[in-house]
Amino acid sequence: MNQTIAVINQKGGVGKTTTAINLSAYLAKSSKTVLLVDADPQGNATSGLGLEKNGYKHTTYDMVVNNIPLVDVIQKTHINNLFITPSNANLAAAEQELGNISRREYSLENALKSSTHDFVIIDCPPALGLITVNALTAAHWIIIPVQSEYYALEGLSQLLNVVQRVKRSTNPKLEILGVVVTMHDKRTTLAEQVLAEVNKHFGDKVFEVIIPRNVRLAEAPSFGKTIDEHDKWSKGARAYKQLSREVEKRVSEQ
Repeated sequence: MNQTIAVINQKGGVGKTTTAINLSAYLAKSSKTVLLVDADPQGNATSGLGLEKNGYKHTTYDMVVNNIPLVDVIQKTHINNLFITPSNANLAAAEQELGNISRREYSLENALKSSTHDFVIIDCPPALGLITVNALTAAHWIIIPVQSEYYALEGLSQLLNVVQRVKRSTNPKLEILGVVVTMHDKRTTLAEQVLAEVNKHFGDKVFEVIIPRNVRLAEAPSFGKTIDEHDKWSKGARAYKQLSREVEKRVSEQ
């Protein structure tokens, strides 16, 4: 059985897609087969891997709304063992179009049932709408990236409330795998204060690795590359490699 992980935070710009892409790539590099589900209408996970968002007949939208089989949506990436269901702006319409469908919260879970990959990583949209509820219903675990900046914890209580509602209604098996601190600049007092607050709120759920603020990490998506390809010796690359190891360890232990 695969392990399905939703990478989620309703705030944009917190390193969510960067985490989804690079976690997927490092898991694939460790000989795991990985399916990255781009569930964000912005399609940044798709373009971040050098793929054309509007270049495919079928996307995540078709899989969720039109019941197109997973096998017809999956695309190979240039990375061994890493596959993707691409996304584009069409997915934004799914919120409305799913509205009148019975058991609409299960659309993504049903679409992914045929997956035989070791890991399925879902890059969620920066919102708490129906697509996000679908992702949470389909997932075994969630990873929450938290930016190491002011207001980092603002809105997280709302996210955690949604997670609890999903656990009660559509997915009792859902658990938080971990919280990962991103864009951290240890030279600033604020960043260290935010880190302390995150540890206070989430305790042992916080991953040991901290993702640093790193220019090479920020550059990589514009080249359609993972950080391992763009600069495997950078601090960002070392951090995401460690995160992938922590994820594997936590999943195997739990």
